[in-house]
Amino acid sequence: MRKDIQEGVKFYIMNNIKPNYAELARQYDCDPRTVRNHFREGTGEKTKIIKRSSSKKISKLDPFKPLIEEKVADGCSATAIYSLIKRLGYEGKITILRDYCRTIKVEKVKKATIRIETSPGLSAQVDWKENMTLYTREGRAITFNIFLYVLGYSRYKYLDLTFDRKQDTLFNCLIEAFKLSGGVPTEIWFDNMKTVVDRSKTQFTKVKFNDTFYEFAKDAGFNPIACRPFRPQTKGKVEALARTVERLRVWNYLFYDETELIELVHMLMDELNYEHSQATGEAPAYLLEAEKEHLHDFDDQLLYKYTEDDITRIVTAESLVQFRNSKYSVPTKYIGEEVDIELSSDDQIHIHYNGERINSHYLSDKKFNYQRTDLVEILKSDLMKHDDEADILSYIENSLSQYDEV
Repeated sequence: MRKDIQEGVKFYIMNNIKPNYAELARQYDCDPRTVRNHFREGTGEKTKIIKRSSSKKISKLDPFKPLIEEKVADGCSATAIYSLIKRLGYEGKITILRDYCRTIKVEKVKKATIRIETSPGLSAQVDWKENMTLYTREGRAITFNIFLYVLGYSRYKYLDLTFDRKQDTLFNCLIEAFKLSGGVPTEIWFDNMKTVVDRSKTQFTKVKFNDTFYEFAKDAGFNPIACRPFRPQTKGKVEALARTVERLRVWNYLFYDETELIELVHMLMDELNYEHSQATGEAPAYLLEAEKEHLHDFDDQLLYKYTEDDITRIVTAESLVQFRNSKYSVPTKYIGEEVDIELSSDDQIHIHYNGERINSHYLSDKKFNYQRTDLVEILKSDLMKHDDEADILSYIENSLSQYDEV
């Protein structure tokens, strides 16, 4: 009961005056029928009670609203959130989700970019999404980079997760992009990254490409083009892709480790390549078939030589070293140390520290390659530090197959 309305109608009851329900409703900010019911109750007049259903219609979105609000606060787009909650059982449409997101998200300033259309096989654009940090289910922070490659005509995209942006890492990523897309375009546009240029282009000077990079470009068969600094419009397709990979933030606190994070990056790449492009009206994967005819072949073994001279690596916090496009384990005591990698004739890599061999692995296409003893050490140092070795070995037996699939 509204006490204020109850008090307000007392004057009319005591003086036997019928009130103006509409006027009192405006005064008390309520429905005129509410005023009428209070007046009738005060005079003893029976009020017709209309029973209303107390059950509220449940929206398909309701079970996911707390998660949606959390992801919107993280800056995730409605499309990214839709992709996540669909996997978690949401059966509604994206339009309902978008409407709900509009009610809770802060409006962001949108930057326009100039679109440059290209003919098949003419160009690609390259950039990095730098120093992105996501958290595992256990709250462990993983900071990484994502290599971005977009073909100009088909909009076909190649994404790869890396833990550094060194020159041989760039070369490895380019080789993998060429392999996956089926060839090399005539020209590739780059930002003025240090691994590519020794001197940036300004109004008064021409760009000077790094000698090693320029030799790589010649052997690969593409013409490198450096964008002018602070002019992202000249590579708008890859700039748009850099914004799109923010979709990954929807998985914050929802993945287990680096292995699953790489799977998520590749899953996003597949999603983007099979989504209809707003610019072309076609899915990039389908347009790639037409563009492949205009891409030229390359010798990947010739290009790999640029990644294998004087091979030194810093052991990552995950106790891994990168070689080509894969990672190989070493004992945890070498984390943060610089090691040397030797490629043998029997397709093995030997890892040395201060001239002493500390590990060997056979070359592999898998993203992660662990020696069993190293994996026990890694798990015991972090994820399973409170478990005994028998539990760790059991965990490894159950999960090693997942690593083999990556």
